[in-house]
Amino acid sequence: MSQSHDLKLMLASKVPIIVVETTDERRFLELLARIAIGIGSKQYRPVFQWSVTDGVQRLDIELEPQRHNSEPGEVLRHIRAVKQPGIYVLLDFHPYIDDPVNIRLLKDIALSATDCDRTLLLVSTKIDVPEELERLAVRFKVALPDAKERNSIVSRVVNEWNVKHPGEVEVDAKALELLVRNLAGLTQSDAERLARNAVFDDGILQKSDLPDVMKAKYELLNKNGVLSFEHDTARFSEVGGLRNLKVWLEQRRRALSSPASALQLEPPRGLMLIGVQGCGKSLAAKATAGILNMPLLRLDFAALYNKYHGESERNIREALHQAEVMSPCVLWIDEIEKGLSTGQNDGGLSQRLLGTFLTWLAENRNHVFVVATANDVSALPPELLRKGRFDEIFFVDLPSPSVRATIVDIHLRRRGLNPDDYDHVALVEATHGFSGAELEQGVVSALYAAHAIQARLSTEHLLGEYRRTRPLSVLMAEKVGALREWAEGRTVSAD
Repeated sequence: MSQSHDLKLMLASKVPIIVVETTDERRFLELLARIAIGIGSKQYRPVFQWSVTDGVQRLDIELEPQRHNSEPGEVLRHIRAVKQPGIYVLLDFHPYIDDPVNIRLLKDIALSATDCDRTLLLVSTKIDVPEELERLAVRFKVALPDAKERNSIVSRVVNEWNVKHPGEVEVDAKALELLVRNLAGLTQSDAERLARNAVFDDGILQKSDLPDVMKAKYELLNKNGVLSFEHDTARFSEVGGLRNLKVWLEQRRRALSSPASALQLEPPRGLMLIGVQGCGKSLAAKATAGILNMPLLRLDFAALYNKYHGESERNIREALHQAEVMSPCVLWIDEIEKGLSTGQNDGGLSQRLLGTFLTWLAENRNHVFVVATANDVSALPPELLRKGRFDEIFFVDLPSPSVRATIVDIHLRRRGLNPDDYDHVALVEATHGFSGAELEQGVVSALYAAHAIQARLSTEHLLGEYRRTRPLSVLMAEKVGALREWAEGRTVSAD
């Protein structure tokens, strides 16, 4: 059913108080006015709106406001005294709703509402209904603009630019489709503002406008700091190895970018990357967003936890909802074992967080692609590893000789150096058991050493740093060995 039908039904059923929590006040009032005007003459009721600044004013026809009824208590006494049918919209009444006198007045109005066909609507961004009024009130949820409405919003903005400027907006059809899709989850006013930013910047609507739109959308939606928007994603050309992972992602990229062409396919849920520390799991997560051409959100489990009972669970629900609203996107959960490993002395909190996350993972039908990374597989709850939770579990192992050579080349090029000037055979032999992070740090340290003696970086500088380094695979040989043994036959090699 449409929200117009739902609201019309609520008004017709003579519910005494309707609570409307929305940040899109103007859109709701327009909806209410259309419903009121569209009702037949026999059922028609005048619609009044009240605000503390303007008092009482007709919403359905143009009349001067009654400013003498601006005080909250006075307007409630006025509404109680009027015996004629009517719909009364109280805007931002929430600061006054806990006053005992106002509670009693609201209750009097509600209890006599059926006798005179009167309905109260409390409209604000957030309303906590007092216990005395709960059984007399129902809540109405204002739906966010759907795809058709968002398309109309963008068209309206384009027409607005055309009226004010000579010529017409240059519109890339694919960019228009993506913009309409990426404005999902925003109110009408916010969607219109972001569309205006994209169009009015240069009179051109193209794909390059989308990153700024998504950044602005994230800043509007993220209120609690649990999610962070990663502005700079990576390309897989910046990642050494991981061939199997790249192929796997390419096979799913089209289904995520063009859902209309993949109606027979289940939307991919995501993947888990398990592996040795420093072997590129985080970089692979960033590169996943790059290859899928989606914004990247990072979920910080440490920020989820709150000392007050129930707040941590609420935080994860809100964070996951924010990710849904930001869809299509990649949700990166780094070191997931630190947030979802089941603890023994936390009063069951970690178990509840795990349950909330698993339920969402199973039921999520939005285009939110989850990339979870983990270092310590022993801390992961078995429920998280069960087949079907993620589409695939990849193991990121220590880089092979050829991959080590590629990684060193990547870091040399990144610093403006020509890899052909260095002895790859000697470097590969000296870095057996090194992770990607250790290979990068060797390049950084060698550059410092060369700079200290005002020399150009040479193979000898690199070999000197690598020979002085004891990699994690040596320092934590037993733990790394156990992890690699566990992964054998249980996971898919990312390389």
